[in-house]
Amino acid sequence: MEPVQSRPYGAGLGDGANSVLGKARLILEAFQLDDVDLSLTELSRRTGVSKASVHRLAQELLAWGMLERSGTDYRLGMRAFELGSRVPRFRVLRDAVRPFMESLHYATKEVIHLGVLDGLDVLYLEKLAGGPQSAKPSRIAGRMPLYPTATGKVLLAFSPQTLLEEVLARPLDRLTPSTVALPGVLSEQVRKVSRCGHAIELEEVAIGYCSVAVPLFGTSGLLLGALSITAPTFRADTAKYVGLLTGVSRKVTASRQIN
Repeated sequence: MEPVQSRPYGAGLGDGANSVLGKARLILEAFQLDDVDLSLTELSRRTGVSKASVHRLAQELLAWGMLERSGTDYRLGMRAFELGSRVPRFRVLRDAVRPFMESLHYATKEVIHLGVLDGLDVLYLEKLAGGPQSAKPSRIAGRMPLYPTATGKVLLAFSPQTLLEEVLARPLDRLTPSTVALPGVLSEQVRKVSRCGHAIELEEVAIGYCSVAVPLFGTSGLLLGALSITAPTFRADTAKYVGLLTGVSRKVTASRQIN
């Protein structure tokens, strides 16, 4: 399974966290995927910004529609969803790949993920699931580190070597006892994926689940993202999934809908 993980508050902002725009970003990014409403006190705690500043900036974000009021609390507004949906390269990719995802889901009855590279994470643009799997923690707009996931291993294998070097320069925390946390082993995994064209992850993210992923390329050969099938380990047919995903990957490239 490929569950959600969020960036630490303020990650990547540096000194920019002290600017007005930086503080506004901290407020917006304080909302996690499971959050509905947050109080002024909680926003101040999560962001490290004073209550007075959070309150002042929240009024501007309310007027913009990025936040909404829920009694005395705050929640993300529809404007945030609207702007996110406008990101061209993600929207075009998601729209082009979704019919293929639907076919995969129909053929396997398992969870299908579409992920893209975002820093050192996989960002999930789309997910199709049905039955009990839909209650599992992966979701659209969720993220996970690259190294333990099938989608992430694929993105590492077909990205510049510097990306793998950057991942290896940081601690490889174990999510389960099966998570590969040794740099040499991960490097060998990535080399194998680049040779065979697919990645198989066995209980590295969640005990009892495995994933198979392949890269998606545009007509120009540019790496666009990765597509995966996640299933309970006891019933997963990884050979079948590799065949299905490889066929879809070729169709996406040949469709000429995305470059």
